[in-house]
Amino acid sequence: MQFDWIRLACLLAALVSHLLQSLSFTHMLQLNSYRNERFWKWCKENDKRLVSVRTLLPALCLLTLYLPETWCVAASAAILLVTALLNIPKKAKKPLVFTARVKRLLTTQYVLFIAVLVVCYFLSVTRCVGLVAALSLAVWAWTFIANTVNTPLEKAIANRYVRDAKRRLKAMPDLTVIGVTGSYGKTSTKTCLQALLSVRYNVLMTPESYNTTMGVVRTIRERLQPSHEIFIAEMGAKNSGDIQEICELVEPTYGVITSVGEQHLETFKTVETIVATKFELADALPADGRLFVNGDNELIRDRLAETAPLCPVTTYGLTVGDVTVTDVQVSNNGTTFTVAAGEETQTFVTHLLGAHAIQNLAGCIAVAVSLGIPLAELTYPVRRLKPIEHRLQLLPNGFIDDAYNSNPAGFRSALDVLSNFDTQRVLVTPGMVELGERGDALNEELGAYAADKCDIAVLVGLKQAPPLQKGLLSAGFDETNLYVVATLKEGLALLNTIAAPNGRIVLLENDLPDNF
Repeated sequence: MQFDWIRLACLLAALVSHLLQSLSFTHMLQLNSYRNERFWKWCKENDKRLVSVRTLLPALCLLTLYLPETWCVAASAAILLVTALLNIPKKAKKPLVFTARVKRLLTTQYVLFIAVLVVCYFLSVTRCVGLVAALSLAVWAWTFIANTVNTPLEKAIANRYVRDAKRRLKAMPDLTVIGVTGSYGKTSTKTCLQALLSVRYNVLMTPESYNTTMGVVRTIRERLQPSHEIFIAEMGAKNSGDIQEICELVEPTYGVITSVGEQHLETFKTVETIVATKFELADALPADGRLFVNGDNELIRDRLAETAPLCPVTTYGLTVGDVTVTDVQVSNNGTTFTVAAGEETQTFVTHLLGAHAIQNLAGCIAVAVSLGIPLAELTYPVRRLKPIEHRLQLLPNGFIDDAYNSNPAGFRSALDVLSNFDTQRVLVTPGMVELGERGDALNEELGAYAADKCDIAVLVGLKQAPPLQKGLLSAGFDETNLYVVATLKEGLALLNTIAAPNGRIVLLENDLPDNF
């Protein structure tokens, strides 16, 4: 067989097209925690991304089979190059992170695809073009297959990293480990707790949203030093057993449960399962440890009434608790409140906004007091606290950025904050996701709750908007002040066309990730 440069060019075009499309699908797999079942579910729910002009273009290669062989291959190469150009990954809110695992995954995909292309080179022109076209129509499947192939290797690598992390922890027997979990408020609580405890201790916390087993492992292996006295591990979960797995790794002495509510119902299915999963932290604490819980949360109170943990329990909150908050005053500059812990009372000032933020802060104060730091010593670090990015963050441009995530309690708290302003109050939101069958009902309830908290509502996303819209209108919201837009960009542009003679405050509540 004579060397065929045109055929080779066609196969290279197919490879380039595959490379660019595979980046997008690998990104979606990463956002779905490398779980094949979640990725498969995403594929079924986002069929328009899989079946579109951009992805179906390789099917035109089949029409070239009626051309002379040289023209057939050349035309197919051109079609595949156009496919590649149309599938250059767009800028994402949370870009694909090229971790070692992603690099291994992409390598496996490309090796498998190149192996098939080598076979295609030695086939007849019609079979070569036909097979290349078929392969290029289902790039998502290659991502799925490569992830399946790599699963045993990834498990072996993960187990080695876990063993190394356990070894490092055992080498520091005096290290105090604090686990933080909850349906919401984990990251905010962890960050505030680190700031408060740092007035006396050398504290390490898991960064950002490193709240999975491997995220905690990575923190230990890369950041834990012999000089650290306290390690705060955020513990996230989307399935039963997730928190137990992290506890088996770090063996916490103290635990904080910030909240329990209807979040991630898509995977947990029931609230009872959520409660049981969050209390895996309580079950892991030793008898000489201590559990700190949000006493305002009814589900937490009910669980404690049913099953008390082996260790002592400290409750905190705005209404009931061993550590309670009173006299909460909110203004444009932040929040003033008073904390009572035992016989001590102290007034605090913070830049944080929202009832749930003060609840979380009360929990941090409770932990700090338990570790020997008096209330008076905490006033300065509390005053210095800054809102965590995208979590009820009051910006200079008149926006309240609460875009990181959304849940029923946090959404209500954000709306309460919005209602305190005396300018034009605008809500911009796509609603809440990952709520399973309860999604529409909960969004409708929040729409009704928002009706008297805002003057203008901009609902983002044609798919998510209907239940929010229904709730707003059922509660008597003025339909002329209700707008539905396809994208956040479109919604922000719309605001520029609406007059605000007395000023405006805009609440950005939730910003859906790239896989929605």
